[in-house]
Amino acid sequence: MTDGLNLAEMSRSPSFSLKTESNPKLDLKSLRQWVVAFCIIKFDLEQGQLIEECYPPGCLTQDEELEVAFSSFPDSVSQHQNRSSIHDCIFFFRFQRRENSQRGKVSSSEITEIEDKEQSPKLVDQVKRMKNTGDCKGAKYLYGYVFNRQRHDERLKRGGDQRSVVILSHNPYSSVFRPLLQIMGPLYFDIGKKALEHIASYVSIWPAPIPGKLMELPIGNAMLKVNLPPAHSLPSDSGVLFEESISSMAPFLPTNQSVPQGLFHDSDLFGIFRGLLLQLWVLWELLLIGEPILIIAPTPPQCCEAVAGLVSLVAPLLCSVDFRPYFTIHDPEFAHLNSLQEGDIFPPMVLGVTNLFFLKALRIVPHVVSVGSPSPNSNRPVLAARSSTGRFSARPEGFGLQQLSLRKFSPSNLLSAVKLRREGPLCLMTEHKEAIWTTYAATTKPDTSILNRLIDAGMSPRVEESMSVVNNEILRRHFLELTTNFLAPFGPYFRVITPSEGSSPFVDPPSLTPFNADEFLGSLSARGPGKFLSKRMRSNWLDLYRRFLRGHNFMPWFQRRRAVAEQEQHRLWRQARMNTDIQHFISKMSELEIVDSFNAIERHLLGEIKLLQSERGNPDSAATFQKLKGDLQAVFNLLPKDMQQLLLLNPQKAALLQGSLEVMELPPGHQTTEVGVVASASPR
Repeated sequence: MTDGLNLAEMSRSPSFSLKTESNPKLDLKSLRQWVVAFCIIKFDLEQGQLIEECYPPGCLTQDEELEVAFSSFPDSVSQHQNRSSIHDCIFFFRFQRRENSQRGKVSSSEITEIEDKEQSPKLVDQVKRMKNTGDCKGAKYLYGYVFNRQRHDERLKRGGDQRSVVILSHNPYSSVFRPLLQIMGPLYFDIGKKALEHIASYVSIWPAPIPGKLMELPIGNAMLKVNLPPAHSLPSDSGVLFEESISSMAPFLPTNQSVPQGLFHDSDLFGIFRGLLLQLWVLWELLLIGEPILIIAPTPPQCCEAVAGLVSLVAPLLCSVDFRPYFTIHDPEFAHLNSLQEGDIFPPMVLGVTNLFFLKALRIVPHVVSVGSPSPNSNRPVLAARSSTGRFSARPEGFGLQQLSLRKFSPSNLLSAVKLRREGPLCLMTEHKEAIWTTYAATTKPDTSILNRLIDAGMSPRVEESMSVVNNEILRRHFLELTTNFLAPFGPYFRVITPSEGSSPFVDPPSLTPFNADEFLGSLSARGPGKFLSKRMRSNWLDLYRRFLRGHNFMPWFQRRRAVAEQEQHRLWRQARMNTDIQHFISKMSELEIVDSFNAIERHLLGEIKLLQSERGNPDSAATFQKLKGDLQAVFNLLPKDMQQLLLLNPQKAALLQGSLEVMELPPGHQTTEVGVVASASPR
């Protein structure tokens, strides 16, 4: 994942410096839009993983502190065995926040921070206020982005030490936090914990995140240029609500291809799955239908890259499967997963692991993927370290592209494949191999025309990196088109209906087309999957739709997509009311239609007042309020005199006709009386 940094080799570059003027004052509320906390974690020989610093203090429970600490270091079996003096790596993890955690308890790091004489009492009070108002609860999941440094020194116990700098956030903004870590990690090891305060101050003056947009974010004398993932790909429980555009969501193919269409659009899909390119279509289907997958790799950066790349395959679909880029035995959910027996259903999860113990502990996972390549200087095969730009600095071993296509059906490859399947994933205990173990029969055929377009870069790391960018673009574009076409048959269920010419825009808009799974499958079977999918899928393509409808991804995506369509329909009808010439509209109405129009306009006007009072109104809410107030008055003037007098006896309706916003200050459960009830009119 490289998107986001306009200064090359930042972690090694002496050009970065903090601005000489005083740092901006920390705005905790603004900081929380991007970051929950910055942590420094030390591996202590006697006590294990310890959080040395947490800034701002007090946003984590003791249980959460433990999860962060245990997830911020490579497993001992995945650490590099070459004795270079310093080894840095970047990876990320994701864990579930516990609703029943006693968040009111003061954590150990908070006690440490509060007792620190340098800690601002004002900041501590600010954190406590945010905790009391529930702001620290945030999202269902937390993401931790880790800069880990292992320093080898024979003079120290165990021959060295290691620390991790961690950024915690509610959001999966890898394009932001990876380059930020490349600045913050080395800075911490240069100037100590002051780096946390400096970086936090700069982040707190960033503008609010705008999903799907290119943003420029200043850090010292550097500028991060990042593309954020679109709103429709972000979990709805992230604690942050974004306005979603109907035009940017599947099943519509995006018009602007430079805009990211899903999570982890910057992942190195080609680099990490280079040895398994022919299996990408199988993996796409497995994630599409929400199957559990165990991804094992030699190092945390590799398993994170593989999980992120896999999630990015199904863009623009909202991925609702629980994915864990780096999962360890210390995760609270491991005990439950480890207790599952043969015949139990494994939950829909994508787990990235490095510890070979998981091969035995989670042997009921039906799909296992092994990625990564051996490193010559280690007891256990690992990939070479990442460069500061986030790419692998050494070429992964395995089949080249020509070998993939030409040796696919050779006898030796066939024998190797049979042997690999017979041995099963446990063969990784003795030798690391790139492979996939699954009994799933894919419906989608690998697109060899796409594979033939990929470029084999040769041995040069510099050329390798630039070619990887090109190859990632080719692969991501193909799977974006594949997913979009797969979702296209659901389009009619999101089709909005606008007011027809001559009809009233004040009535409630019709409901969207109701969805029935059996009717959908029957209709789809009759008309076929479409030209694009027909050429790429086998005859049992309808089974893939059946699995998708039963899977974990369908309903959250469908419901959210429907909500956005309903919101868009509401916007269009609201706009139609704004554009209506009320005098011309009511000139041809009967008395009964005028009464109905008064009731409808009153209802819409009350809705606009609610929006204005809740501060959730659009920029044009005030204008809409004025327009509807005028429309209501115009219709009121055409009502019979006795009906007008009766309405004015009602204090709420009288205030409404005068345009008072205080009309909404009514007791709970109070309902407005429609004019149609008073008048001898037929039901509306």
